Amino acid sequence: MGPHPAVAAIRLAVRRVLQDVRDDNSSDANSPVHNSEARGDGPLVLVACSGGADSMALATALAFEAPKLGMRAGAVTVDHGLQAGSDTRAREVAVRLRALGLDPVDAIGVTVGRQGGPEAAARDARYAALDAAARDRGAAAVLLGHTRDDQAETVLLGLARGSGTRSLSGMPAVNGRYRRPFLLLDRHTVREACLAQGIDVWEDPHNHDPAYTRSRVRHEALPVLEKSLGKGVIEALARTAQLSRDDADALDEWAACAERDAAHGEGGLDTARLLLLPPAVRRRVLRRAAIAAGSPAGSLFARHIEETDRLVTGWRGQKPLNLPGGIAVGRRNGRLFFSPS
Repeated sequence: MGPHPAVAAIRLAVRRVLQDVRDDNSSDANSPVHNSEARGDGPLVLVACSGGADSMALATALAFEAPKLGMRAGAVTVDHGLQAGSDTRAREVAVRLRALGLDPVDAIGVTVGRQGGPEAAARDARYAALDAAARDRGAAAVLLGHTRDDQAETVLLGLARGSGTRSLSGMPAVNGRYRRPFLLLDRHTVREACLAQGIDVWEDPHNHDPAYTRSRVRHEALPVLEKSLGKGVIEALARTAQLSRDDADALDEWAACAERDAAHGEGGLDTARLLLLPPAVRRRVLRRAAIAAGSPAGSLFARHIEETDRLVTGWRGQKPLNLPGGIAVGRRNGRLFFSPS
């Protein structure tokens, strides 16, 4: 008798990602995969695990599938220090991960700043810790437990911000070392896999705290949409993410070439060349320039780019604009300059 259908589904999703990691990295002489295979052991893949249902399901699937492919499986749990007893919880999660056979397992404490709001600051601190752990351990990849429901929430948040096609494209399945095996699986399936395996999970109280925007989207906005529009809203939003990502990738590639063409030999971007571009491409060029100058991508909204665009399309001698991150953009001698304010 085979495994429970939900368990089979999460294992298949992880198996496919592990095969991709192995194939993508085995030909790179400088990759962690190549170096570990040269030593006679398999490449290391880490799972980021909070102890919640999604990441625990991912951990169990990784522990099951990695040895079958000759790969090593480890884990990282991050203590954000935002709740009383969070350090104890992190140690308990690490013990449970080791009991699954994962090795190495790192429990890392971080300090969460304030830039960009509590959710963005916690995310930045978490990814910094995951990046450091992956580098220190020589990991080929880090797996994240985001599901199709998380993808739908991300798209809805992007739509509310009005930040354009890239925001609607949601989370990528592959982003550098990070892989998201569960993006095509719904949250119910993933949590059912935990129940079927008797896996104890920890429910983060922040997930139900209405002070957090994503929590309100999850427990208030999406249920209302499904009640009003019928089932299938989550699937439609996730499908929108993939379609938007394909469009955004093409436009971003065009914008990268256009930015090089608009770069002036003496610095700045040539406004005459920018004016010739389609608005969707030009605004991407301006966003790229702002981020390159130091403006945080997560804090750079559509209104900032629209105001910057007016320095090109509606020039009337305006003063320089202040962008997030202490960056100023101004126009001089037919060129746009992005610099610290």
